[in-house]
Amino acid sequence: MFQGMSLAATNPSGGIFSLIVPLVLMVAIFYFLMIRPQNKKQKQRNAMLNQLKKGDKIVTIGGLHGTIAEITDDVVVLRVNDVTKLTFDRNAISSAVSRETAVE
Repeated sequence: MFQGMSLAATNPSGGIFSLIVPLVLMVAIFYFLMIRPQNKKQKQRNAMLNQLKKGDKIVTIGGLHGTIAEITDDVVVLRVNDVTKLTFDRNAISSAVSRETAVE
């Protein structure tokens, strides 16, 4: 009559333990492969945006290349050529080339 019972049914703590261990491993793998690298990238991007200054050459998310003519906390004015100036949100900057690299 009790031949069909599994070991997990007779020992409930072993069943819970066998369910929790894979769940914890999946969370740890997810953290180290997805969340941690994304946080690292975000910190690097914020540091790059905070270090921008007038005269730096940058590339926007849309691919526009320009030189910073004016900069505030939220807005960046780019000089695209001698006459054209465009205003962008600071978060629209994709990457920056420092002034020293741009001069060379």
